[in-house]
Amino acid sequence: MDSGSFAIPIPVLSGDRDGNPDELHEGHVIEDSKIKVKRPVRYKVLLHNDDYTTMEFVVVILQKFFHKKQYEAESIMSKIHKDGMAVCGIYTFEVAESKKVKVTQYSEDFGHPLICSIESE
Repeated sequence: MDSGSFAIPIPVLSGDRDGNPDELHEGHVIEDSKIKVKRPVRYKVLLHNDDYTTMEFVVVILQKFFHKKQYEAESIMSKIHKDGMAVCGIYTFEVAESKKVKVTQYSEDFGHPLICSIESE
């Protein structure tokens, strides 16, 4: 079994001779049926380096939208500055897309061209 799914055993009544599944009669058995549940695809939210957005503003973004502590935000900001981009968090698609939109809008409101993107894991 891959690490992205797991099985949940669900008892199923075999039913009586008339096809009534709600009654369990002598001689009938309960069968185990397994349902595989897949984990949702997760998406990385990335911030990209640019020549105009200040490091302090990036730290604010990381604290405000990604709930990072000061030292975490500074560490991620340094990685963005050094490597050109860094992962800020990993979420379901809806949450990742929402964070991207909010970060982009907030950055534009303050006159920063900060680029935020998402990609699947």
